[in-house]
Amino acid sequence: MKSDKSTLKVRLVKSLIGKREEHRRILAGLGLRKVNSLVELQNNPSVNGMINKVAYMIKVE
Repeated sequence: MKSDKSTLKVRLVKSLIGKREEHRRILAGLGLRKVNSLVELQNNPSVNGMINKVAYMIKVE
């Protein structure tokens, strides 16, 4: 898979159990459902804002 500068790989590293409903919805919007799931997202301001809100639960590669 070719990777370019305009995409980010995001992996969920913490469980959703016991987390705020807002954070669960943000992760669903990012496409992350299960622990260790990996998605490739466009690098834009809206995605960056979502990533910043749930930064304690994810890892950006």
